[in-house]
Amino acid sequence: MSGVKSGSLRRRYQSQVREESARRTRHAVVQAAHELFTARGYAATSLADIAAAAGVARPTAFAVFGSKPALLRQVLDQAFAGDDEPVPVAQRPWFRPIWDATTPAAVLDAYARACTLINGRAARIVEVTRRAADQAPELGELWDTLQRNRRAGATMVIEHAASLGPLAAGLDTGRATDILWIFNDPALYDTLVSRCGWPEPGYTTWLSGQMRHALLPADGNV
Repeated sequence: MSGVKSGSLRRRYQSQVREESARRTRHAVVQAAHELFTARGYAATSLADIAAAAGVARPTAFAVFGSKPALLRQVLDQAFAGDDEPVPVAQRPWFRPIWDATTPAAVLDAYARACTLINGRAARIVEVTRRAADQAPELGELWDTLQRNRRAGATMVIEHAASLGPLAAGLDTGRATDILWIFNDPALYDTLVSRCGWPEPGYTTWLSGQMRHALLPADGNV
């Protein structure tokens, strides 16, 4: 019996070692892809380039992700989430302040901070994807999915804010979602922070103020 138990433990340990090795490989490939896609663009970066930068063989990179579009999707997912854990953005600890807010203004303040955090990681790779989708038809659906997900996030935040207090006069949740969808655009962060040199804290303060002004009644901006 002890031999059976010993063999089982050994197999479990070997499985854990393989899983950890596979995870390190995935991480290295995704990190290399993110760096090369943002530096060179999607079309100019091959799987062989990414594999070389990650220190793995090209067949390994292909076996892990299957294709370059699938790899780009994973790069985007990790940029938005911050890691490779299978936890939705809305359930992340850094998103929690939005759900914990007790007024519409506090919801928007917390959302502005979340947008700054997310777009600080994702803005450049989102722009890479937008440009690539113009040239690569296979990326059109990925780009459309990004837009749908971003709008779904805006809808979720607006519905939560509206449950805590009134929106500005004349705004229904649909129109309010349209407005917030504009404000959470990574291109806005990329333009003002990455290209114009705004400091992130100043950007967050500005974004929060603009959201409040556009979405809340004057007496709801406190």
